[in-house]
Amino acid sequence: MKAALLQLCSGDDPADNLRQVQWMLAEAAAEGVKFALTPEVTNCFSPSRDRQRAMLRTEAEDETLPALRQQAEELGIWLLIGSLGLKTGDADGRFANRSFLIGPDGGIRARYDKIHMFDVQVTPEETYRESAAYRPGDRAVLAQTDFAPVGMTICYDIRFPHLYQKLALAGAKVLTIPAAFSPVTGAAHWEPLLRARAIETGCFVLAPGQTGMHPATEGKPRATHGHSMAISPWGEVLVDGGTEVGLHVFDMDLDQVEEARRKVPSLSHIRAFDGP
Repeated sequence: MKAALLQLCSGDDPADNLRQVQWMLAEAAAEGVKFALTPEVTNCFSPSRDRQRAMLRTEAEDETLPALRQQAEELGIWLLIGSLGLKTGDADGRFANRSFLIGPDGGIRARYDKIHMFDVQVTPEETYRESAAYRPGDRAVLAQTDFAPVGMTICYDIRFPHLYQKLALAGAKVLTIPAAFSPVTGAAHWEPLLRARAIETGCFVLAPGQTGMHPATEGKPRATHGHSMAISPWGEVLVDGGTEVGLHVFDMDLDQVEEARRKVPSLSHIRAFDGP
């Protein structure tokens, strides 16, 4: 089947971001794509918490979600909305970082809230405290489609291999890792981590990313790594999106999942052990 990664440079205006995504989805469908994926925080990328509070909505009120559901139905495609920033109504005011899998009928087939929060100091000048604005999820999600079971994750989750092992053991053949990766950690770790997750599980890894310098109405603009990637179950890089905004279409042969797992059946070799 044909799939596509949308590499975006989302800003802090959800309406502008939506128009870009809709245009790219129409292009993907015209090329025969049946599964399209967008990056993390597709609707609003902003370094300003005040701007996020002004622009984000609850799931019921968000305008991006129904528009993309309708377009998925019109195009007859599966769509992973990598994630949307959404208000939750929580007393502490934190948002949800929520991924949606949309069916070709426009229905929401699965939701996943990012479990692991990016709380790091990459350099003395570059610090992230995702948990200050977003509440972590607490549930792994395996979604069923008509082409393969899909394990849904987001960005920083990639550093926690037990999550992917659990999804693969539950039946996942495709793992989604939409991201807005830091340029510093991206240059060092992005590709090796993606390839490792594919090799360890024998799954396709599909990782659409944000890229470039993101426009900001408030706060200092922030950069992301780009390099959206599709990785085969054998660890081969099928797509590297570079650093430009764009649509990346590729063929996904799901028979390769069973082939990779037959060659190296490591999932069936997992053993319990004591210590240290």
